[in-house]
Amino acid sequence: METLVKYLWIIPAAPLLAAGAGALLPAGRRRLGAGLAIGAVGVSFLLSCAVFLTTLQPGRATGNFRWFDFGDTAVQLGWVLDPLGAMMLVMVSLVSLLIFIYSVGYMAKDGNFTRFFCFMSLFAAAMLGLVIANSLLLFFICWELVGLASYLLIGFWFQKPSAAAAAKKAFIVTRIGDLGFLLGILWLYARTGTLLLYDGGHGCLEQFAAGGLAASTGISLLIFCGAVGKSGQLPLHVWLPDAMEGPTPVSALIHAATMVAAGVFLIARVYPLMSGEALQVVTWVGALTAVFAASIAVAQNDIKRILAYSTVSQLGYMMMGLGAGGVAVGMFHLMTHAFFKALLFLGAGSVIHGCQDEQDIRKMGGLRKLMPLTFATYAVGMMALCGVPLFFSGFWSKDAILDAAHHWPVSQGPFFLGLLGAFLTAFYMTRQVCVVFFGTPASAETRHAHESPPVMTIPLAILACLAVVAGFFGTPAWPWFQSYLEGGRAALDWSRIAAPRQLPVLLLSTALVFGAIALSGWIYLKAAARASRETDPLEAAQPVVFKCLNRKFFVDELYDATVVRLTAAFASFSDWLDRAVWGGLVRLVSWLALALARLDRAADEEVVNGGFDAGAETVRGSGEWVSRVQNGQVQRYLRIIGLGFCALLVLLLWGTQ
Repeated sequence: METLVKYLWIIPAAPLLAAGAGALLPAGRRRLGAGLAIGAVGVSFLLSCAVFLTTLQPGRATGNFRWFDFGDTAVQLGWVLDPLGAMMLVMVSLVSLLIFIYSVGYMAKDGNFTRFFCFMSLFAAAMLGLVIANSLLLFFICWELVGLASYLLIGFWFQKPSAAAAAKKAFIVTRIGDLGFLLGILWLYARTGTLLLYDGGHGCLEQFAAGGLAASTGISLLIFCGAVGKSGQLPLHVWLPDAMEGPTPVSALIHAATMVAAGVFLIARVYPLMSGEALQVVTWVGALTAVFAASIAVAQNDIKRILAYSTVSQLGYMMMGLGAGGVAVGMFHLMTHAFFKALLFLGAGSVIHGCQDEQDIRKMGGLRKLMPLTFATYAVGMMALCGVPLFFSGFWSKDAILDAAHHWPVSQGPFFLGLLGAFLTAFYMTRQVCVVFFGTPASAETRHAHESPPVMTIPLAILACLAVVAGFFGTPAWPWFQSYLEGGRAALDWSRIAAPRQLPVLLLSTALVFGAIALSGWIYLKAAARASRETDPLEAAQPVVFKCLNRKFFVDELYDATVVRLTAAFASFSDWLDRAVWGGLVRLVSWLALALARLDRAADEEVVNGGFDAGAETVRGSGEWVSRVQNGQVQRYLRIIGLGFCALLVLLLWGTQ
């Protein structure tokens, strides 16, 4: 481990070099651009697996180095290798690799194919760098690079006004949270004198963990602000659904392995800094976000937007798990969610590709026969997300969170919100599957749908397997994942699967999931058989409630009417202040300067120049008089000499008397 940590930087450096090379490639070198990107991420995945194997033995290794000095202070950066980072490295690189391969087929006809893989490589490199960072400064640098890459990819089709607006929205909204994160970093540095997480007992996490410093709620909440922005928690969730304007592989990468996972990973990485009060805030924000986003997803009609709100909801579950259950609970759901959410987004991309870029589920239907592979893998992802027992990963990770919330000593509120979120998740995912894959085609695009090529379906099959297998690493009978993160060893014990502590929660959540699937299936299988699907059954039953959910509780309109309008009003006021007040003062000063200049000019011309001209005129007159005497006549010169001689003689005689 001590040897490997020195070369840990190669993992993010490989896709970063691929991004740099891709930026220099001409647009026509499509095969080379894709090959560089896929090869680089493949190298990162293999190295991540090697790193992961070393962490099976408990321990942590760091590789810190001096970056630069200013004054007496040295700025240090470094890498850290521990189970938390190693798990994330494998997950991020594996999911990124599968998405990159899928993108070859999905983006095959795009004219900016090479540029796309350049941006995707930058995205993967930034996330991998964030994972290995042992310094909050390096973490923040990679954090901002993730934001930059997301801006470039969300607005990849910048010729569409909606895509350009979504990219700006994502960049600006996440910067709000990042400002809090930066303030938290500065405050933490003021308290500890270092930004290294681990430094032989002197790192900021080690100082807090050792009890040398009291955990600051203020620092914790400011750092959590960054996670709220990146992971789309209330109230900064509004950018995440709009990020669907980017290509579908971008959506999969953002929602599964990179950007949104960064916020959850941040809280897990700095968990020793989080005070008890801050963890309560994390838990409540996560629980409210889970229900809020799930309820909105019930009434959406865009296949990707449903999944986007599902991501917001699941991120809320992860935050609730971190706050109520600890790092292992939240990160287990992050890992399983990465696989089945990447599967769902890529499956949605396969549907869109097969239906000639159609995204409205009301215009789909009957695709299970036209796209059987996509349907089979999508069904696996849907059941994993819903938490169908016992063979789907989401069941185990979601119920670990619900169990932790059930035994949370502060309040039972998050537990009941989590149960409601589980019911809504199963309901809207069943709705989506019924409307998209069952019934009869509702449009010409759907009737002529076709299965995607193998380069797209093979990653779907692999992710479907992972969406099943990943859950078995954290079952009550074999809590390997939790023990791995905590540095222990987990033995297989089948008796724990029916432990009294967790069994009631498992049964209750399972009943809710099956109830939601049955209810949604009963409603939407009948709706899918109808020729016209413009009106949703829920909309027909409760038009006011459905409109409220469809319009996302009017949060965007609220922000437009308050924050955006106030910002625009303040910008107008600042413009008026700049033009009328500060510009007026500048003009007043300029007028005074001009007046003084004119006064100076008058004084110079009338007084100084006038006096000088008068003196010069006198001198000139005297010179003219003298010039008359010197006219060149010798007789006149002799007379003057004679007169002068006589005058001199008179003066001499006068002086002798």
